[in-house]
Amino acid sequence: MLFDSHCHLTADAFDDDREATLTRAREAGVTRLVTIASDADDAEAALEWARPRDGVWSTAGVHPHEAAKATPEALARVRALLDDPGVVAVGECGLDFHYDHAPRGVQFAAFRAQVALAAETGLPLVVHCRDADDEMGAEFDAGAAEVTGVLHCFTGGDALLDRALDAGWYVSFSGIVTFKRFQGAEQVRRVPASRLLVETDAPYLAPVPLRGRRNEPAFVAHTAEVVARMRGLDLGELAALTAANAARFYGLPDTGTGP
Repeated sequence: MLFDSHCHLTADAFDDDREATLTRAREAGVTRLVTIASDADDAEAALEWARPRDGVWSTAGVHPHEAAKATPEALARVRALLDDPGVVAVGECGLDFHYDHAPRGVQFAAFRAQVALAAETGLPLVVHCRDADDEMGAEFDAGAAEVTGVLHCFTGGDALLDRALDAGWYVSFSGIVTFKRFQGAEQVRRVPASRLLVETDAPYLAPVPLRGRRNEPAFVAHTAEVVARMRGLDLGELAALTAANAARFYGLPDTGTGP
């Protein structure tokens, strides 16, 4: 049993075969997944798509690329969605100083607003951080340490990893761990077994041996296999471990597929 803890099945890349993608995931042993929202419109679409499907949940939040959309009205829409049992986390939110698609001050404001939503609702926080390790580390002192979070698709440095682990956060690894240039095997081993997650971030970051293709939840097994090897486990052990962790993080029952 595999759990893709982070994918984007409402992305345009899946418009032609979204249902077939879910079927292939099931056939590959991916029994659960969470489709992650990028803004308020996407959050509403994600919930509508996920709600009637067993083993599929969604989030509500505003990605740092879309931080300029985090208006009071949009955040109110996000807040309303967080009351639905099919919505299991706040996010994806965070800081991205690689692309800087939104001004940095706007990113900070949007991120802090969503930390506040996580604190208010008790839901976990799904966090994106790229080229902003120091700034994200400082956010733990500004309130992020008071909520449960995950650093998704982790590629940061040791200092940020330490801050997240000290705060009790989870850490998720994507298909990047399968790339030849990946240098973070020791970080993969350092994450406590109870706080380790795997993900696809589909449709992005397809793992080896599928690089260059559109990523999809069925491919999470390739990431899980590499993470298992790094930690000295077999794939079945790693799959069971990370599935249980994802269920705990998202507040889902340990077994079964329904919300």
